[in-house]
Amino acid sequence: MAETYDFLFKFLVIGSAGTGKSCLLHQFIENKFKQDSNHTIGVEFGSRVVNVGGKTVKLQIWDTAGQERFRRETYNSLAAWLTDARTLASPNIVVILCGNKRDLGPEREVTFLEASRFAQENELMFLETSALTGENVEEAFLKCARTILNKIDSGELDPERMGSGIQYGDVSLRQLRQPRSAQAVAPQPCGC
Repeated sequence: MAETYDFLFKFLVIGSAGTGKSCLLHQFIENKFKQDSNHTIGVEFGSRVVNVGGKTVKLQIWDTAGQERFRRETYNSLAAWLTDARTLASPNIVVILCGNKRDLGPEREVTFLEASRFAQENELMFLETSALTGENVEEAFLKCARTILNKIDSGELDPERMGSGIQYGDVSLRQLRQPRSAQAVAPQPCGC
């Protein structure tokens, strides 16, 4: 039986190599830590259907390889990753900065304040996460999904717009969104 959902949201997980992107994906999809995580070559993919604000949303998550040459310092390369995302994606892109590996505590290299300030200056949501313990991993994805739903409701994002990264899942929902006049004159199949 085919999966039904109100919306499909495409998520792209980007960042430098070794930051735990694949482990975040695995923790969210499988609800467990990926012990034998090697560097991603190409792209990994996963999806999960969640309930957000009374809507059923399929999150389609693409985990990209972070092994780009000349991008080795994870925090210092955030601005470059953000520029790439905003240049190549929808203008109303929803971005959350995940400070992963929170479980490492005293070994951290970037303070909460530094990361929080960067997020605020660049109009990003921010959460510290741990793919190892699962802390805030689900909340990060759900927070993005809620923000996207709010932008759909406000008209900032249009699931009908090509390249928006979102689309209607259920045909009946799409028909409800169309004006009454458009529904009345919708083409009907002919017996040709």
